[in-house]
Amino acid sequence: MRAAIVRAGLAGLALAALPLAPVAQGQAPSRLVVGLSADIRSLEPGVNRDSNTDTVIHQIFEGLVAYRRDLSVGPALADSWEISDEGRTYTFKLRDGATFHNGKPVTSAEVKWMWERLIGASTWGCRVVFDGRSGARVTSVEAPDPKTVVFRLDRPSALFLKQLANLQCHIVAAHPDSVDAEGRWTTPIGSGPLRLKEWRRAEYVLLEKVADYRPSRAPASGFAGARTMLVDQVQFRVIPDASAREAALVTGAVDIVHQIEPQQIETLRQRGMQVSSVPGLAWAVLLLQTDDPLLSNVKIRQAIAHALDLKQIAEARNLGLAEANPSAVSDATAFFTPHFTQWPAYDPARAQALLREAGYKGEPLRLQTNRQYAAMYQNAVMMEAMLTAAGFKVQLDVVDWATQLSNYLNGRFQMQSFSFSPRFDPGLLYATFIADKAAIKTAQYGDAEAIRLLAESERLSDDAARGRIFAQLHDRLRADVPIIPLYFSPNIEAVHPRVQGYAPWPASQPITWGVSKR
Repeated sequence: MRAAIVRAGLAGLALAALPLAPVAQGQAPSRLVVGLSADIRSLEPGVNRDSNTDTVIHQIFEGLVAYRRDLSVGPALADSWEISDEGRTYTFKLRDGATFHNGKPVTSAEVKWMWERLIGASTWGCRVVFDGRSGARVTSVEAPDPKTVVFRLDRPSALFLKQLANLQCHIVAAHPDSVDAEGRWTTPIGSGPLRLKEWRRAEYVLLEKVADYRPSRAPASGFAGARTMLVDQVQFRVIPDASAREAALVTGAVDIVHQIEPQQIETLRQRGMQVSSVPGLAWAVLLLQTDDPLLSNVKIRQAIAHALDLKQIAEARNLGLAEANPSAVSDATAFFTPHFTQWPAYDPARAQALLREAGYKGEPLRLQTNRQYAAMYQNAVMMEAMLTAAGFKVQLDVVDWATQLSNYLNGRFQMQSFSFSPRFDPGLLYATFIADKAAIKTAQYGDAEAIRLLAESERLSDDAARGRIFAQLHDRLRADVPIIPLYFSPNIEAVHPRVQGYAPWPASQPITWGVSKR
C-alpha cells in the first residue's frame, strides 16, 4: 500500500494507507495534469479557502447535493430528498454503496459530524448564512437512521438547497478519522472518486483514483451525478505565471489550464490547443470600505462611480467576451433585465463636481490589488488611471494574494480590486456583501432596508417576485454605491488535443471525471 504524503520543506506527514485503484505491474498510471495559478490553502473543508482550494476539495469530498451544468441542484451523496413542514424541514436519503476512502460506509452520522465541525468553526466563511445572521438558521441536523439526514430550519428558505450545494461552503461528508485525538485535522478522508496521494507544497497536489468508488446512479452533470474516473491520477500543478502555464500546456507538461488570459486565445489555437469560452459567474468588482472616514461620504463614492468607464474596463480586460455589468445579476441568469444596466454614467466632470460638493481636498485613497490574479491587477491599474484623471489622489498598493484576501476577510482596506467566486443565484451573491457590517467583517453594505429586502427574497419561492426584489436592491446600490460592479468574467479554458471529454462550465471549476487522454 502506498501512503499519502504532505510535504512542507523537509517535513513530511505520512497519511493512513487507503485502498487505491490497481495499476498493472510495469504500467505507468494514466495521469491528467491541471495547471493551477497558486497552491491550495488547506485540505480541510471550509476553514481556509479560495478558488484553487475549492477545486481540489471537491475532487476528494462530496456533498449531499451539487450543482449541475445548467446551475440547478442535483444529487450527489444524497440520491433523493423531500421538503416538508412548509419548507422548514429537508430530509435527505443517502445513496447506496457510498464509502469513505478508508473503506468505511458513508452514514448520516458522518454527515452530521462534519456539519457540526463546520458550524462550530468561527473561521467558516459560510457560517453566517446558516446561523441566522444572513439567512435561515439551521436549528438542528439529525441522523435518525444510517441512510437519513434531516435538516431543520427556523423558517422557509428558497436558497437553502443552493447554499448547501455552494462550492465555496464545502458542506461535504468526511470521516472522523480525518482528525487526531485532539480534534486537529490531519488526513482528508472523503467519499469522492479521488483521494490524496501527495501534497508537495507550492509544487503540486497529486490525487489517485479510489478503486472501490461507486458513483451516483444519476447522470453526470457538473458536480452532480456520476463521478466516473477514466484516469488513474489527477495532478494539480502549481504554475503561478500565466505565460508559463500556457507554455506548459503547449509542450504537453499540463493537460488542462482553466484560467486562460483572453489575449492568448488565438495564439493557443494556432498552436493546436483546444480553447473554449463560456459565460462565467465570477464577479469582478471594486470594493469600497464605507466605514472609512473618507468613503463614508456617499458623494465621494458617487464620484468614484462617475469616474470609472465600466465599458472600457470590460472591453480592455475581456476583449469582447464579456460586457460591463454594473449589477450583481449576471446576464446568464433568467433574472437579468435591462433594468440592471442602470448605473451612474461615466462622467468625469460630474465626478469632479461631486468631489467639490463633498469638500474633497486631495486626501489619498489606497487601492489594494495583487499580481497573482491578472484581472484584479489590470482592473486596478485602469481604475487608478481613471480616478486620477477625475481628480482623486490614488495610491496603488500591490500586495501578495494571501495578504489581500486576509485584508478582505477582516475589512482592512479602503478600496480593493476584487473578484467573488461564482455564485449560481443572485441571492447568493447579494448575501456575500449585504449584511450587518458591525457583525460581519466581509459585509460591504449594511443598509437596513437592503438587509430586509434580501431576507424577504430568501423566503420567496416565486422567481418573478424574487426578481422584483433584486431590482429594488440594485436601485439601492445604484444610489448608495457601497460597491462598484465591473463585469462577470468569462470562463476561458484550454486543453491539450490529447484530452477527450473535457468541457468548461459557468462554475469555472475543472471537472476531471469522464475525462480521458489519448
